Amino acid sequence: MNASRPAPGPDAARAFRLGVVAGAIVGLAVIGLLYWTGALTLLLFAYTLALLFPVYLVLVAVVLSVWLGYDRDATALRPVKVDR
Repeated sequence: MNASRPAPGPDAARAFRLGVVAGAIVGLAVIGLLYWTGALTLLLFAYTLALLFPVYLVLVAVVLSVWLGYDRDATALRPVKVDR
């Protein structure tokens, strides 16, 4: 991460939460619409909810974290000093 790029703050945290919730609502709406129109059988609907939807949520979280600046790598780490 570049030194000129500031660390994400509380606004980024709120945007991340809102983005994940919005992504979940959109994903569930699409799955529900596909089931309602008959494109998904009951078994495929259950498979989509149980296995594909969590993967979709992880992808949404990854995209949001990169977009909002949470994508720090090992070079951005600093040593921790413990006061005794």
